Amino acid sequence: MRIPQIVLHQHKTASLRRFHPWVFSGAIRNLPEGLRAGDVVEVTDEAGHVLGTGHYAAGSIAVRVFAFERVDDLRVMWREKLARAMQWRSSLGLLRDKPTNACRLVFGEGDGMPGLVADWYNGVIVMQCHHAGMYRERSTFTELWREIFGDALHAVYDKSAVTLHGAEEVQDGFLYGTAGDIEIYENNLLFKVDVVNGQKTGFFLDQRDNRRLLQRYVAGKKVLNAFCYSGAFSVYALAAGAREVHAVDASARAIGWADENVARNGFEQARHRSFIADVFEFLSACDDDYEVMVLDPPAFAKNIKARHQALKAYTRLNEAAIRKIKPGGIIFTFSCSQVMDDALFYGAVMHAAIRAGRRVNVLHTLGHPADHPVSIFHPEGKYLKGLALSVNE
Repeated sequence: MRIPQIVLHQHKTASLRRFHPWVFSGAIRNLPEGLRAGDVVEVTDEAGHVLGTGHYAAGSIAVRVFAFERVDDLRVMWREKLARAMQWRSSLGLLRDKPTNACRLVFGEGDGMPGLVADWYNGVIVMQCHHAGMYRERSTFTELWREIFGDALHAVYDKSAVTLHGAEEVQDGFLYGTAGDIEIYENNLLFKVDVVNGQKTGFFLDQRDNRRLLQRYVAGKKVLNAFCYSGAFSVYALAAGAREVHAVDASARAIGWADENVARNGFEQARHRSFIADVFEFLSACDDDYEVMVLDPPAFAKNIKARHQALKAYTRLNEAAIRKIKPGGIIFTFSCSQVMDDALFYGAVMHAAIRAGRRVNVLHTLGHPADHPVSIFHPEGKYLKGLALSVNE
């Protein structure tokens, strides 16, 4: 069957020739009739030269390109991409039993598969499709993963209902095998992952390197883990000899997971206290004796329209922390809002420091690890940003 072709305006092909994987609707000269969201299309210039193959969707981003050429056999191409992605994570040592057996297995555009995220949890793959084209391929991906991983793969769980907004026919569920409670190792620390009820795919794998870095600064200190979710930063801090760790989250379920993970690693509860509370209210009322703070909030801005309010929220949060932390203290502060670039986040934190009236130095600029690769041609793929700060008088 002939693949429908979308023709671009003469002066709108440059970004695609530079391997940027998004084709915006304004670049299109001719659009075939009858296209549905998720259809595979070829993108050509006015002379008919194929510039790429991708999935069509109505909206601002009209095509997400997964190959910058004509594709003769989709299944063969998908297998090559999935095998290459697996081999990269294997080379990083993230698919072994220990010290780490969980990682991001597919990272959208960074792995040449726009709209697909898949995480590996000790033999269980959890996938999320962000548009209809990848969702249609979920059975193919499952078959290919079974070929690639063999007996090491125990289950594949599709968790796309939340990412494919408004698609009534989308239901989460196992595509292969089953799994109950999942336990993973991350840098020799043990965590429970609830892939069904947890946020995103169940665990925030993107903070692995930042959690390890935190361990340099916590020995013998009192630590606040704000927006703690399942307590991974808390566990890392306790493992590195923190004197006391307080975990705060508005979700009772998250606090329960955090307490479980602390106990799972054998740390005495006397060194760990958890609080079900709004973080902003907690910071307003808490003592000013924390020596290390972690601020890892959910995305304050999920689209460009919310960015202004998000800037104010990041400023308010960081100002509260900078005011409260003990002199000489360390703050690890993050934003996972994709529409907040590095400069905007840095500016929000700087504004917070100015308002707090304290001297603040940047110790580290933070991001996501190597299993979340970002194409140099697609800087939009970088979403996690952070700063490690020292706060003086």
